[in-house]
Amino acid sequence: MKKILVTGGLGYIGSHTVVELQNSGYEVIIVDNLSNSSIDVLERITNITKNPPKFERLDLRIKSDVSEFFKNNSDIDGIIHFAASKAVSESVEKPLLYYENNLNTLIYLLQECETNGIENFIFSSSCTVYGEPDSLPITEEAPVKKATSPYGNTKQISEEILFDTCSVSSLKAIALRYFNPIGAHETSEIGELPAGVPQNLVPFITQTAAGVRKQLSVYGDDYPTEDGSCIRDYIHVVDLAKAHVIAMERLLSGKNETNYEFFNLGTGRGSSVLEVVNSFQHTTGEKLNYKVVDRRPGDVISVYADTKKANEVLGWKSEKTMEEALASAWKWEKKVRGIQ
Repeated sequence: MKKILVTGGLGYIGSHTVVELQNSGYEVIIVDNLSNSSIDVLERITNITKNPPKFERLDLRIKSDVSEFFKNNSDIDGIIHFAASKAVSESVEKPLLYYENNLNTLIYLLQECETNGIENFIFSSSCTVYGEPDSLPITEEAPVKKATSPYGNTKQISEEILFDTCSVSSLKAIALRYFNPIGAHETSEIGELPAGVPQNLVPFITQTAAGVRKQLSVYGDDYPTEDGSCIRDYIHVVDLAKAHVIAMERLLSGKNETNYEFFNLGTGRGSSVLEVVNSFQHTTGEKLNYKVVDRRPGDVISVYADTKKANEVLGWKSEKTMEEALASAWKWEKKVRGIQ
């Protein structure tokens, strides 16, 4: 049984990926510093898989602690690295926090890969590396442009670090460039539960519907789109999680064509913010109190994926619909809030 380390494994995407890894027969060890996650997610994962993953609370920014962890866990076959700060607007306000957290942690992990002979590495990247695209949908051939936020810049720099490391070592890495993950596990045991005010659209929607937030803010209706709101490619988190398992299997079986590969993960369809709001209302029957407010710094106008490379080369494609994702997100929110 191959052992996979999942950093940030109690977070939103990480926890769903742990479930899919366990369901595929992998032994999983999670590290997380619980800065934007909760320890009870460990129990929730176990409720789904009936197989408690190993867990260690660890701050990957502390190099000596990272080294100590790997001294005690040198038999790891692969790493999936989620641990990072991820809010675009917060990164604009606190750039140094993002550069420290997102870059140092990656470097320390890669140093330990070198020391311990760990050769398989999946990196949680983002479509933000493309900046404001010249054309849509975005293919992997699209230029990586100057980032519109420090968060996006950390993803660009991280990919450069991976590429350079793979060029001079035995490391094999795949960067998965996600578009916008939404939804929750069908059991409603795990889902998106951000600390503080949500930075992402769907948890803001569900918290507004649940009465946790008085009003949903729609950031701008004067963009050059059909209804004036930003367009994104919203992908179900379970589809996204499954892609990480497929990518790890690709590395472990030596099917990678080069030591560094990257793939877009999305549905291939763009939906505006107001489309998502209306779809949620239609799917759930819940009326949302929302208000259009000023644009948010760092937001690009329109982003959605060309998924051909992931479909054909990686052998993965998204399967779940927007309606399924929104229904699962609402079911999760109601469970968390104790709403019948």
